[in-house]
Amino acid sequence: MSLTERNHPLRSFLTRELEIQLAPPRYLALPTAGVDLSVSGVKVVTLVEKGHGLELGTFRDLQFPVTSTPGVVDQQETAQLLARALNGTHIKLANTALRESRGYLFEATVEGINQTEWRTKVEQRLDEYVPLPPADVSFDIVPFHTDGNQVQVVGLGCARRVIDETIATFESAGVMVRAIEGEPFALPRALLPHGSQETVLIIDIGKSSTKLLVVTARLPRFATTLDTGGHALTLAVQKYFGVTEEQAKQVKIDSGLVPGPGNDEYVAAMLSTVAVIREEILKRVEYWNSRQATTSGYEKITRALLVGGNASIRGLAEYLETALKVPVELGDVFTNFAPREHWLPPLDYTESLAYGTAIGLALREYVP
Repeated sequence: MSLTERNHPLRSFLTRELEIQLAPPRYLALPTAGVDLSVSGVKVVTLVEKGHGLELGTFRDLQFPVTSTPGVVDQQETAQLLARALNGTHIKLANTALRESRGYLFEATVEGINQTEWRTKVEQRLDEYVPLPPADVSFDIVPFHTDGNQVQVVGLGCARRVIDETIATFESAGVMVRAIEGEPFALPRALLPHGSQETVLIIDIGKSSTKLLVVTARLPRFATTLDTGGHALTLAVQKYFGVTEEQAKQVKIDSGLVPGPGNDEYVAAMLSTVAVIREEILKRVEYWNSRQATTSGYEKITRALLVGGNASIRGLAEYLETALKVPVELGDVFTNFAPREHWLPPLDYTESLAYGTAIGLALREYVP
């Protein structure tokens, strides 16, 4: 799914024509990077195609400096950090994603036999799916289920200005945007194998937020963002031990939620914060289960995958599994890469869990 073509038809047409006529052999082509822009920073990933499959090429993670207003960064600051992240990489094309909170995920049942007819049907009722003036909306759709002449589509809409701002940010950094898609579409591409049909809950625990996705056949069916993330756990450790932020991060990594001799109070302090996240997750799972019980097309969640920079906290998966009543596992962002007997990721496993969206964006060129 890409939201760029609708907004810039001339740009897209010319780009496609040039790619067709002037494209170098694939082994000589410069890679299209996956670039994840978040409120915390920029992550950049490129892939390398080998005879035995895909390997990780470039990977960079640059964080915004701490400001008096956490999570608020302007376009110029983002462009500057992006330029730094891309410095020396020779990257000229990028796929990027809209944060879940900047778009509106929707489903619709339409009639038609091709993408053009489906889009027309959705456009005629766009104000029912996206709470913005239709003239100000960019959207795209992906077919999910077909029944005769009726097609169920999953779509994403957002304000046109968001697309324009994103493209302008990349152009300021000297990079052309090849595709913009929703974050809920990129992450499953990294975590689930091509062809997967299962329904999975993805829990992405970042620094300042936790994103929840229910995915069927690698397409998002439900998405939301919680305002609590891993930094709240760090603050809980800081408050309890009276240590610096860096020291608190290390304690969080080393001890997690695992009880031990003399640490009952510490675990209780951690659980008071984790319980907030757990309860919010349970509310969303209960909502999905209520739809699953009464509406066709909503399959039961079979398992949950943990990703994000705070996913590997000791004991977290087990704690959530007890409440969710389904297996909870750490995700593997290299699921669609070459088998491990042929290569080993240069990224530490726990560190790689924060690169899911960037990797999913880079995979657009290789994995549907």
